[in-house]
Amino acid sequence: MGPFLVFILFIAVMVVVSSIRVVPQAHAYVIERLGAYTGTWSVGFHLKTPVIDKVAKRVTLKEQVVDFPPQPVITKDNVTMQIDTVVFFQITDPKLFCYGVENPIVAIENLTATTLRNIIGDLELDQTLTSRETINTKMRATLDEATDPWGIKVNRVELKNIIPPTAIRDAMEKQMKAERERREQILKAEGEKKSAVLIAEGHKEAVILEAEAEKQSAILRAEAKKEATIREAEGQAQAILAIQQANADGIRLLNDAAPSGQVIQLKSLEAFSKAADGKATKIIIPSEIQGLAGLAKSVVEVAKEQ
Repeated sequence: MGPFLVFILFIAVMVVVSSIRVVPQAHAYVIERLGAYTGTWSVGFHLKTPVIDKVAKRVTLKEQVVDFPPQPVITKDNVTMQIDTVVFFQITDPKLFCYGVENPIVAIENLTATTLRNIIGDLELDQTLTSRETINTKMRATLDEATDPWGIKVNRVELKNIIPPTAIRDAMEKQMKAERERREQILKAEGEKKSAVLIAEGHKEAVILEAEAEKQSAILRAEAKKEATIREAEGQAQAILAIQQANADGIRLLNDAAPSGQVIQLKSLEAFSKAADGKATKIIIPSEIQGLAGLAKSVVEVAKEQ
């Protein structure tokens, strides 16, 4: 084999090797044949025609993130601020991505800036600062629709920073400081109020407990006095009952003894003498007892004569 054949064989091997392409995972190759689009290679082994075919563009299909620099925007109330955005997108059609727009990233950046100005122009400063989620949603919908012919899908848009003018930031800081001081005063006043309420409730409960204790004490004293009165009344009733029983027994004995009239009159006279007991100045004696007294005196005199 001559040197010429070796050279030809070497050239042929190099051409074959250079025609072999392996597309990695999450990538796609756009192939052109003689300057015209001929197909898109997906993951795997591929062999292109030497000289005629070429890889026009290698495209990554993974989700990509682009952080755009701050853009000046004007709010509805004429406040100029700086806002930078972060766009998350993914290439869904490599052919459209290659041939749809000259520079897709620059196109997305300019589209993001104009969309952001349109949205912020309809909002006031306070709404802009508090409506991030709304702005993100509107921007994502607008960008996704606009980039669809380019083979790009916008998954998410985030406002990274909202930078108001220095004067506005100073005013906002003063407002926040005043608001914090106001909340501090409110919390302090509420704490003092709760403390006063707790003290008053404690005093109230103490007074109620003291009154309840006095009430219970008064009830116990009344019950004790009542029991003592009842016992005293029961004792007096028993004494009266005993006296009445004794009187009844005496009357029954007298009835059993069948005393004569003279005896009864003498007993009456003794009762009147005991009633006088040297204290009465005048005693009225019934006539029956007077006669009995005279009879008794006569009897005493007769006894003396004998």
